[in-house]
Order: sequence, then structure tokens, then C-alpha cells
Amino acid sequence: MPWSYTDYPISLKNLTPEVRDKAIDIANALLEEGYDEGRSIAIATAQAEEWAERRGKPIKNLHST
Repeated sequence: MPWSYTDYPISLKNLTPEVRDKAIDIANALLEEGYDEGRSIAIATAQAEEWAERRGKPIKNLHST
């Protein structure tokens, strides 16, 4: 199931919107390549976090619970 910027896995909820959107883009691309949903989310989250770190961007929302 492809994800959108408003309908995404709960595991992405604590990421900043910019990092979450990047993870969604990556996860959807991985789904198109045939990866299963769980693996897609795990890989996409790690890659989006690395992307943010390289750019000095915050990764997690400070106000999330």
C-alpha cells in the first residue's frame, strides 16, 4: 500500500515533517521495487534520518509524545 503525506505508518509520527516526507518518498519507491511494507519502512526511515543528519536538519519532533 503506497503511503501519502497524510496517511503514513505510525512509526514515522515522531519524525519532523521534512524527514517523514523523505521517508515516505523512499518507502514508496522501495514498494515499487518489490520490497515488502515492513522492510520498506525500516530502510526508508534509516535513509531519511541519514539524509537529515548529513544536512544538519532535526530528525525528531521535540514536542512529540
